[in-house]
Amino acid sequence: MKQIRSVGIFLLLLSTCLPYLSLPPENVFAASASDAEERSVDRVRSERGLPPLERLSLEQCESLFLAAPTGEPTLKTDLPTQEEPDGDLNLEAVPADRPERGQEFDIPIVINERVKHFVQYFQTTGRKIFTQWLARSERYIPFMKSLLKEHGLPEDLVYMALIESGFNPYAYSRKKASGPWQFICFTGKKYGLKVNWWVDERRDPEKSTIAAAKYLKDLYDLFACWYLAAAGYNAGEGKIVNAMKRYRTEDFWELTKYRYLKRETKDYVPQMIAAALIAKDPEKHGFVDIAYQEPFCYERVSVPAVTDLRRVAKACETSVEEIKDLNPELLRWCTPPDGEAYEIRIPFGKKEVFLKNFEALPHQERFQFRTHIVKKGDTLGAIARFYKVDLQPILELNRLKRTRSLSIGMHLIIPVPKDAKIAESQSTRQAEAEGGGIRSSALN
Repeated sequence: MKQIRSVGIFLLLLSTCLPYLSLPPENVFAASASDAEERSVDRVRSERGLPPLERLSLEQCESLFLAAPTGEPTLKTDLPTQEEPDGDLNLEAVPADRPERGQEFDIPIVINERVKHFVQYFQTTGRKIFTQWLARSERYIPFMKSLLKEHGLPEDLVYMALIESGFNPYAYSRKKASGPWQFICFTGKKYGLKVNWWVDERRDPEKSTIAAAKYLKDLYDLFACWYLAAAGYNAGEGKIVNAMKRYRTEDFWELTKYRYLKRETKDYVPQMIAAALIAKDPEKHGFVDIAYQEPFCYERVSVPAVTDLRRVAKACETSVEEIKDLNPELLRWCTPPDGEAYEIRIPFGKKEVFLKNFEALPHQERFQFRTHIVKKGDTLGAIARFYKVDLQPILELNRLKRTRSLSIGMHLIIPVPKDAKIAESQSTRQAEAEGGGIRSSALN
C-alpha cells in the first residue's frame, strides 16, 4: 500500500512539473494553475510563441531532482558550492531587452534591470553631473572615436571615458588615477605615458586615448569579451581572471552574482551601457538644451625647452588659460626641460600668427637652464650663490616668493649664463655623497 501511495505522489509531482521544465526561466511561473487546467500545454506554448513541448522520459525527469535533507525536491545546479551567491538581488542581471532599432552600437548592448537602474539614476539623482558630462562629451568624443577606430577597436568604447571621468582631463581619483581614462601611474607608464615633475600625459586627451586603446586591445585579446575587458580595465585583469577561475564561468553577468568582485566593478559595465544609451539619444531620455562645448581643435608648434607659457600665449594673441586648457598635461608654468624642443598645442588657425610673433619675442640665448632638486638644508640664498646667479631670476622663473619655504624634492629651474662654469668645492661633493647639499643637472 505504501509503495502504491509513493508511486502516486511521484506521478502527481511529475504531471505538475512537466509542462514547465522546458520553459524559459522568465516564463516558468507565468502560467497559473487555472491556465494549466483549462488549456493544454501545447496550446499555452503556441500562444507564447514557443515550439511544442518535447516530452521527457521518466528517467530524464527523475534525474533533474535530488533529495534534499528535508525530503523536498531540489533542482540541480552547476554553480560552485564554495561560496554563496551575493545576497543583493539588485545584482541579479539577466539579459532581457535589446536597444531599439535606429540606435547603432559596435559593442554588445544588453538592457537588463541593472542597466535600467543606472539609466534612471542618470536621469534623476545624477542628472546634474551627467548633464555636465554630456556638455563636455562633444569636445572629445569625435577625435577619441577616430583614435579607437585607428587601433581597430569599437568606437563606442569611448563611453568608458564618460563614466571614468566625464571626459575631464583633470579628474583625479582616490586611487591616484588621473586623466580622462583614469590611468594609475604604473599602468600609464606601461602603455607609454610620461609622468614626472613636469608633465603628466595621463591628462593628455590624445595620448591617453591611444594608451587606453592599447590596453583595451590587450584585455580583449585576453578575455575575448568586451564586458570582461571593461571589467578588467576597472579592476585589473588579474582580478577578473581569478573570478572566472573561482566560479568557472566566462559570463560577466554571472560573475556579478557573487561577492568576489567589488560593487564598483559589478556596476561598471551596466553604467557604461546606460551612459552609451543616453549619450546616443539624449533627447529621448529627457536631456534637452545641452550646451555642448566646442570640439577639441588645435595646431601644434615646436618651442624650445623651458618656454614660458605666457610667451606662447602672447605669440598666439590669446590667454594663458586657453594654452593651459589645450595642454592639460603640462604641470608647471613652462614646457619641460628635457629634450631640445617641445610640441605644444595652440588654438586652431593661430599657427601663422604664432610663428611670426614668437620669432620677434626677446630671445634667451644668453642663458642655459639647469634643474635643481631641493635637498634637506637648501635655502634660496645658498642655491643662488652656488650657481653664481642673482636670486631674483630664480624667484621669477619658479614663481616663488622670498618668504616661501622650499620643500624637499622640489624642482627648481636655474638660469645660468652659457659661458659660466660652476665650480664644485670638495666640501660640496662630500655633502652630496652623504645625501645632502646642493645637486643639479643640466637641461641642455
